[in-house]
Amino acid sequence: MPFPHLTRAWGRRRVLGLALGAGLAPALGAGPAAARPHDGGQDLPLGRRVAAVAATQIGVPYAWGGGDRLGASLGFCDEENGYLDGRCLGESTVGYDCSGLSLHCWYRASAGAVELAHYTVAQYHRSAPVEPSALLPGDLLFFSRPDAPLHHVGLWAGDGAMIHAEHTGTLVARLEGVFDLPRWSREFAGARRPLPSG
Repeated sequence: MPFPHLTRAWGRRRVLGLALGAGLAPALGAGPAAARPHDGGQDLPLGRRVAAVAATQIGVPYAWGGGDRLGASLGFCDEENGYLDGRCLGESTVGYDCSGLSLHCWYRASAGAVELAHYTVAQYHRSAPVEPSALLPGDLLFFSRPDAPLHHVGLWAGDGAMIHAEHTGTLVARLEGVFDLPRWSREFAGARRPLPSG
């Protein structure tokens, strides 16, 4: 097998996901990842529910490959991702990468009606385009560079802010004034609104 470390990481992630789903890992549920959005919000528009779920994840660590329908999960390292200062943090961190965060928030807020892939490019193509002037909370913001097309996705929180999982060594955060910041405004590649699965 060419990448045995990936098999180990995915195996641990699957076991962890099953344990979390069965309620067998309560110690991991003590932090922000376990917070639940106000359940009375079911009468809110779907996008606002997505943004509310995203807000409950602020403070959860970034983990390359982390995040699924259940929430934060163990990440992994590949040839170039998941490392900080030469150390593989992905395999020992329960958290989200950018697309893992967006897939969890949309799946949970929609009660499973919207199931996104755990891949930024696939999320882009599985969503409908939205003009920046028509952004609603929960919409996905995509970012691109010449050396890294569609390298990042964040969730529009409204009021000029984005909630995202940026890179190894950071926490899920709310970024105010995202379009006023040179890096993010320069790399902005478009906004999209996920479509129901089916």
